[in-house]
Amino acid sequence: MPTFTALTTLAGQDAAERLAEALENLTPEPTGVGSFEIEDGSGLWEVGAYFEAKPDRAGLALLAAMHGAADFVVSELPETDWVAKVRRELTPVEAGRFFVYGSHDADKVPADAVALLIEASMAFGTGHHGTTQGCLQALDGLITDGLLARSVLDLGCGTAVLAMAAARAWPDATVLASDIDLVAVEVAQANTKANGLSGRVRCVEAEGMDHPALAAAAPFDLVLANILKGPLIMLAPAVMDSLESGGFVILSGILNTQADEVIDRYCGLGNSLCDRLVIGDWTTLILRKGDGNQAE
Repeated sequence: MPTFTALTTLAGQDAAERLAEALENLTPEPTGVGSFEIEDGSGLWEVGAYFEAKPDRAGLALLAAMHGAADFVVSELPETDWVAKVRRELTPVEAGRFFVYGSHDADKVPADAVALLIEASMAFGTGHHGTTQGCLQALDGLITDGLLARSVLDLGCGTAVLAMAAARAWPDATVLASDIDLVAVEVAQANTKANGLSGRVRCVEAEGMDHPALAAAAPFDLVLANILKGPLIMLAPAVMDSLESGGFVILSGILNTQADEVIDRYCGLGNSLCDRLVIGDWTTLILRKGDGNQAE
């Protein structure tokens, strides 16, 4: 059975959230609605809805006009076995010592690799995106350089692939995985269980750094934050306050054109840039707390 999407853009978070809320009352009802900021500096937000029946185009046009949005673009999606498609297209990923794979590729795991199982049905954060690859490569480099972490936070964890990588690297460390989205936390918990790490990685629902478990585990020797430029800049003081002096932070979810702005923000708090990794359109940054001298 085909499904349908309806997408539009408009200026401002408040307006986008009001439109998203109004979409939920449309008939036929959408099966899902979301809004997010377009990270290009334009200030625009995208609002989208998914439908199992043809959406009411007249209703969409009226909502767009009422909320000052662009006309909705409606697309029909053919019926697709997405899990089978992902399994065909998502091959294993190697990032330093880490090997991220789905169960359908279990026979391809190298004997000397740190293996991380992420099922195709939980594809967000499998390691294929340049941001996740960059974080895994950065983590691999810190391990090679001798970092011995005792407390690690994966902030905005998604599937918790980074938290699991840290738990495998440092078996005695306290590792937390947090996300603002409850579904992501449930996915993270399922993945830690599938990898035999249920007792090693604690998954919590938290907005930013605001959770008692995060406060109790701080100061961290390492914080991994693969989110977006906006939250990274907003959370910078709280992230650095939670970090041990001399500790490291790995930041990603940053377009190459945004990297200097993030560097300025974190180095402005007295940190040093240790390295930057570029994979495609995305930059991953490694910074260290307590040395205000930037390095390239």
